[in-house]
Amino acid sequence: MNSQFTLMGVRKYYGERLALDIDYLEISQRQLHIVTGANGSGKSTLLNVLAFLMRVEAGELQFDGKRVEWNGEGLQRLRMRVTLLHQSPYLFAGTVDYNLAYGLRLRGYDGHIIASRVSESLATVGLDGFGSRNVKHLSGGERRRVALARALALRPEVVLLDEPLANVDRATTRELERVIASLPDAGTTVVLSTHHVHQTEHLEGSIIALEEGRLDTANCRS
Repeated sequence: MNSQFTLMGVRKYYGERLALDIDYLEISQRQLHIVTGANGSGKSTLLNVLAFLMRVEAGELQFDGKRVEWNGEGLQRLRMRVTLLHQSPYLFAGTVDYNLAYGLRLRGYDGHIIASRVSESLATVGLDGFGSRNVKHLSGGERRRVALARALALRPEVVLLDEPLANVDRATTRELERVIASLPDAGTTVVLSTHHVHQTEHLEGSIIALEEGRLDTANCRS
């Protein structure tokens, strides 16, 4: 099984505090990986490193078997292959269609492709027919699903989800679990974080357990 990411001797500091200290970790392609740990254990830091948004002070990060260089045009190209969705994602004012089309327009796609991607992504998250709705009229759960659809419209190789199941109702949880579980079969690598392991009991994936920035090997599961 090919590795999407390989971390070797990775260290990340906030000031003098060591926030991430990983000797070795492989994250496989087209698989679901669940990062667990208490608040402050390093989950969000790890996701930001994997999104190439946070440079590490020591060690090596590889993507598709190639060392990540933390500068130059190559870094921007890597960032376009990975999408990070925060726990409380920001939606632009306007319609659902506008939100999903925004990133595609920035990348230069033509109108036909944009329309197809928007429609397909809304269907994936169970929101067919929501394109013309104003986001200010959406429920919290619907906003979470629209944000996920916007991420999927870009067709990233990797989707990183920071606490995607936190503070949502049961129906939204089940719908998000359905979508998340389907992504690896569609060829997408998924890494999601949670500090409540029971939130992911309906998902099958490897467990990356963190404690104070280090791998809690006793609770990791491949």
